[in-house]
Amino acid sequence: MGAGKTTLGKVLAREMGLAFYDLDDYIEARCHQTIPEIFAEKGEEGFREVEKTMLHEVAEFENVVLSCGGGTPCFFDNMEYLNDCGDTVFLSAAPAVLKEHLLMGKNQRPLIQGKTPTELEDFICTSLQKRLPFYQRAKHVINIEVIHTEEEIKSYVDQITSMVNQH
Repeated sequence: MGAGKTTLGKVLAREMGLAFYDLDDYIEARCHQTIPEIFAEKGEEGFREVEKTMLHEVAEFENVVLSCGGGTPCFFDNMEYLNDCGDTVFLSAAPAVLKEHLLMGKNQRPLIQGKTPTELEDFICTSLQKRLPFYQRAKHVINIEVIHTEEEIKSYVDQITSMVNQH
C-alpha cells in the first residue's frame, strides 16, 4: 500500500503496449460498490473473498499489467497464483516512503482511515512485518524511493521492463 503500484503500472503497461488493470478499481466496477462500502458491508474477510474471486477473473486476461492491493498477496494462495500466472514484481519501499505516499490520500483507504501520523507509521511497520514474507515471494524486487518526477517514474519502469524481459 502506497509503494506506487498503480502509478508505475499504468506507465509500464503503456510502454509495453499492454492493458492496465488496478484490482481495486476492477473490484469496484464489477461489484458496483466502493472498496470502503464492501469493507463496511462484508468486513475485511468478506472483502478478501471478493478480492480473490476478482483476482482470478482478471488473471485470466492475456497481456495485462495488474496492480494488486497491498494485502492481495497475503491471503489464500494469491501470491502463488500470481507467480503461476506471470511475472510478479514487488515494489519494496521503506516505511518512510510508504507513509509519505499514504498521508496524501489516506481517506480513500479503509485500513488506514482516521489514523494519526504516528498510528499510520505503526500500522505500516506492523503490516510490512506481516506482509514481507509474501511480498518476497515475487519473481522480481525493485527498491522504490519517493517518486517526485516523470523521469523517476520512467527510470523505475525501465528497471522493471529490463527485469521482466531477462526472465
